[in-house]
Amino acid sequence: MGMLILASSSPRRIELLSRYDVEFETMKADIEERSFPGETPEEAAMALAFEKALQVAKGISPNSIVIGADTLVACEGRVMGKPKDEEEAWDMLDLLRGREHDVITGISTIRLGSNIKVIDFEKTMVRFGDISDEKLQRYIDTGEYVDKAGAYGIQGLGGVLIEGIYGCYFNVVGLPLYRLDNLLERYFDINLL
Repeated sequence: MGMLILASSSPRRIELLSRYDVEFETMKADIEERSFPGETPEEAAMALAFEKALQVAKGISPNSIVIGADTLVACEGRVMGKPKDEEEAWDMLDLLRGREHDVITGISTIRLGSNIKVIDFEKTMVRFGDISDEKLQRYIDTGEYVDKAGAYGIQGLGGVLIEGIYGCYFNVVGLPLYRLDNLLERYFDINLL
C-alpha cells in the first residue's frame, strides 16, 4: 500500500483521522470553493472534494491514496460554505435558527497510478434551537464561526445551538467516519480499526 494522504488542513478532520491507527500525511488543497447554477448541494460537495483530492494528487508518489473532503450546509434552498466575515456569519446563523438544515460532506478517494476514483457523500439533518439575538451575537463574538461551514461548530461552543441531529455526528464535524471507513475498506483494503 502507498501513503495515505488527507487533502486537508482542517484541524477537525486531522484530529478525527488521528484517532485511528493509520499512518497518513496531510496536504492542503488550495482550490476556489464554488458551486455552479443547477448543482445540488450533494453534487457541489462531491465536486469540491474531488477537486481537492485531484489537486493534491498531482506530483504524489504512485499507489498513494488521497482523501478529499468538503462540507457544506444547505437550508431553505441556500447552500452555505464558510462565512467570509461576521456579517455573513450572522446571516447564516439567523437563517438556521429554529429550522432544520442538511450538512453534506463530499468525500473523494483516489489511488494514484490506477483508475480508482471514488466519490460519495454523507448527509446529516441538524435542527437548530430557536435562539435569541443576544445568544446568537454572543456566539459570533467567540469567533468560533470562522472557517466553519454554516458558521458554527457542533463540536465546540456551537453545540449549545443544536437542538438535535439525525444522522452521522462526525459528518457535521467534517469527516463522516463510518462512510470513509466503508469506502477505504471496500475499494482500498484499508480499515480504520
